[in-house]
Amino acid sequence: MIIADNIVRDGAVADAASQDASVQGVRRFLELMSADCRITSTAIQTAGSKGYDGFALAIVLAARD
Repeated sequence: MIIADNIVRDGAVADAASQDASVQGVRRFLELMSADCRITSTAIQTAGSKGYDGFALAIVLAARD
């Protein structure tokens, strides 16, 4: 199992124009997870007193033949 926190970055991950290094890192992380056929994942957005944020949950499956 993979759990990644702070993946929404107050909504900046959805802003295609963002050049923030943290946003770029989250995007790359999500791209790598989506490209690996062994990983099933989802991102969950949360909203609270700190604003918008979220986390990703992923399950690493056995290698497929």
